[in-house]
Amino acid sequence: MATTSEKPRRGRVIAITLAAVVILLLAIIGSGVAGPILGGGPGFSSAAPSSPRASSTATATHEATPAVLTVSPADQATNVPPDSPVTVSASSGTLNGVTLVDTHGDKVSGKASPDGSWASSQLLHPATAYTLSIAATGPDGSPTSVSSTFTTLKPKVIATYSVTPDGSVVGVGMPVIVQFDSAVTTRARRAEVEKRVKVVTVPTQPGAWGWLDDRQLMWRPEHYWISGTKVSVSTPLHGVQTGDGKWVTADAATTFTVGPSMVSIVDMRRHRLTVRRNGVVIRSFPVSTGKPGPLTETRSGIKVIIERNSTIVMDSATVGIPKGNPNYYKIKTQWNLRLTWTGEFIHSAPWSVNSQGTQNVSHGCTNMAPNDAQWMFNNSRVGDVVAFTGGDRVFKPVEGYGVWVYSYAKWAALSALV
Repeated sequence: MATTSEKPRRGRVIAITLAAVVILLLAIIGSGVAGPILGGGPGFSSAAPSSPRASSTATATHEATPAVLTVSPADQATNVPPDSPVTVSASSGTLNGVTLVDTHGDKVSGKASPDGSWASSQLLHPATAYTLSIAATGPDGSPTSVSSTFTTLKPKVIATYSVTPDGSVVGVGMPVIVQFDSAVTTRARRAEVEKRVKVVTVPTQPGAWGWLDDRQLMWRPEHYWISGTKVSVSTPLHGVQTGDGKWVTADAATTFTVGPSMVSIVDMRRHRLTVRRNGVVIRSFPVSTGKPGPLTETRSGIKVIIERNSTIVMDSATVGIPKGNPNYYKIKTQWNLRLTWTGEFIHSAPWSVNSQGTQNVSHGCTNMAPNDAQWMFNNSRVGDVVAFTGGDRVFKPVEGYGVWVYSYAKWAALSALV
């Protein structure tokens, strides 16, 4: 049986025990243990937060809260389409800066949206590795840095093209030509090409792009070029898809100058070629054009000189008149100015001098006397205009640089963007 003197001592023991429990709870609370911070998206990574050391006064310490980011493509992604946009957004926090570079250190431009997200504004190069670096601020103002990488797909077929003219002085009828080696297969893909190419002229002249077919994109001014015009062409087409598994990998650019105006008229009924320089007649020559027939008559229409060759061996088999055909020929010619891909030239023809000026006896070419043809060759440029009148066989646009077959309105209607 306890005595009355023991009761106060038991009360003191209980009080001491309770005080110890309170001190232990305060120590646990003061340790600052925090839960995990969730967030991120494809390509997002951040280090797990560390627990701050408890203060001697047992005051709670708050952890930094990083921004929560969503990134596309995801980190380590492969086979990314070059026309796929790169995007970054923050569902928590604020983006401060985004940099996208390829393996050469070349930057890909991009821009921020009003909602604070970022998106690339250029196409990517195929078969190329990219690094994305992001700086952001968390909701509490703490900094967040994220880096991710991805690789674009390797094309099954590389789409190639050329740009003409290239650095030369040309005639007033010369179009700008973006010539693909294979078809740009759909209208939507042709529109993607067209909206990226650009022509700058000094002085400024109105003009339009149009497609002669699914491989030939051309730009022509509303009227013939103003003599002396300086022209710059840029075709930043890398990353454009032109067909199934087929992508452009390279860009191109060119400049050229327009020379004096030289426009010639060939009247096939009168058998005359008249040359105008800057609108003034400077020469007139007797000629013989193609004799009547579906394969030999010279085509009527506005043509442009495509190329100049001082000597050519002409073989009719290359234009559909084979050996054994009564109209077959193979002959060496001089002072050749090509007008069509289908074999029409202005050239020297000493064998038909007696017919020049009186009748049409050629297989489609414009025959001239040797000295006349040499003058014409020496005074002509690629891009000079030669218009043919008086025939029933019509020049088709795809048979040459056929941009002047159309009125300006009809030409502009050949754009893939209308």
